[in-house]
Amino acid sequence: MGKPYRCLIVGPSWVGDMLMAQSLFKALAAREVGIEAGLELDVLAPAWSHGILARMPEVRRALVAPFTHGSFGLKERWRLGRELAREGYDQAIVLPNSWKSALVPFLAGIPLRTGYLGEFRHGLLNDKRRLDELAMPRLVERYSALASPAGSVTIPPQPRLSINPEAQQASLARLGLKRDRRILALCPGAEFGPAKRWPEAHYAAVARAKMEQGWQVWLFGSAKDKSVTDTINPLTGDLCANLAGQTTLEETVDLLACADAVVSNDSGLMHIAAAVDVPLVAVYGSTDPGYTPPYSDKAQVVRLGLECSPCFKRECPLGHLDCLHKLGPERVLEALPGCNE
Repeated sequence: MGKPYRCLIVGPSWVGDMLMAQSLFKALAAREVGIEAGLELDVLAPAWSHGILARMPEVRRALVAPFTHGSFGLKERWRLGRELAREGYDQAIVLPNSWKSALVPFLAGIPLRTGYLGEFRHGLLNDKRRLDELAMPRLVERYSALASPAGSVTIPPQPRLSINPEAQQASLARLGLKRDRRILALCPGAEFGPAKRWPEAHYAAVARAKMEQGWQVWLFGSAKDKSVTDTINPLTGDLCANLAGQTTLEETVDLLACADAVVSNDSGLMHIAAAVDVPLVAVYGSTDPGYTPPYSDKAQVVRLGLECSPCFKRECPLGHLDCLHKLGPERVLEALPGCNE
């Protein structure tokens, strides 16, 4: 066996995008060079994402991108580029479209630097791709295509996160959770903004309906989502397990894998639920399921498709948020498995 092919990925900054990037990692691992000589795949990404990357078996190592959002940090990029030059990478694939994201692989002298044409990147990338949005409408396709020669469009592999059974049991014990009844996981937050969040009252109505059928309900989210879950839980008689802010991303992966069904906004947790292969109902309002859908054959998308959506705004520009408020709980309940049990 020859020298392993060493590839550096400059990763995205959002949870969902990082999950979509796993399709690229899988495609790279399946390439002929990956099979014959071995692939060593490292990902340069924000520190928050390393828990997710640890559950992707294709990734050898996650490297911290020490840059704050919006900062240039030329000295830091130069220093990191010099450090990475010693790693002997054969290729870098740059997923963000900014010119800053392409600077480190250039400074590292990586011989093949692949990415889509973005802002002022002509000199930084030497394997420049033009994006055909019609041929590749979904982000997962755009990422995965970078593993193949320019112009190739293939079916992306589905993202799949690994589960750690021992860590899963430890999380269940720490949080006092049991798997003695069917579990509905609700993911009512969305860091992007209110125009992605289905109303708390609708989530509570779904929770009550499933509880009447004997299910238990777990509420997931980050610490920033706790105000949302704290609004939902009293509407159910405080009968949900409110886990917002109590779990790491790795723990969330393991716990979502316990669920018999998940209801989620278009968020990073939606993509995690899809990647642990559980039945999922994804609620869309201001965003487009044609661009970043949950990539799973167990997922169903529920949306109204009003003329004003998708608007891709953080807050409703018309002030009514009809795309979500008028999407009633009955639509989601109909889509859930076991809704009539």
